[in-house]
Amino acid sequence: METRSNTQIAIIDDDPLVREALRDCMESAGYTVEDFGTAEGFSASDSAHSAACLIVDIQLPGMSGLELQRQLAGAGFGVPIVFVSAHGTDANREQAMMLGAAAFLTKPVRREELLHVVRAAIKH
Repeated sequence: METRSNTQIAIIDDDPLVREALRDCMESAGYTVEDFGTAEGFSASDSAHSAACLIVDIQLPGMSGLELQRQLAGAGFGVPIVFVSAHGTDANREQAMMLGAAAFLTKPVRREELLHVVRAAIKH
């Protein structure tokens, strides 16, 4: 498998078990991972400048995933975002995709599906 150790993925999800599972999935594929429990924690870090792709939950404490997406777009960050949410409503999905999300997956997510959309997002 091709190594991606220099390719950083940022995971933003308030559930520590979900973050751990997503981290394990991404690291097993060779990615470097940083994870955050809140959008604010991510925003305060340098990861917005270094991440090749974000994996973001919709419902977060404080700023939502969609609000984070709008903030990043408004600041000129074009990092691809893959939403992974247990709240995959049509309205959430439509709004995320209209704002340029690379993908919108509903939890539970299959490992191969997630890796496929992350790889595709990074290539574009």
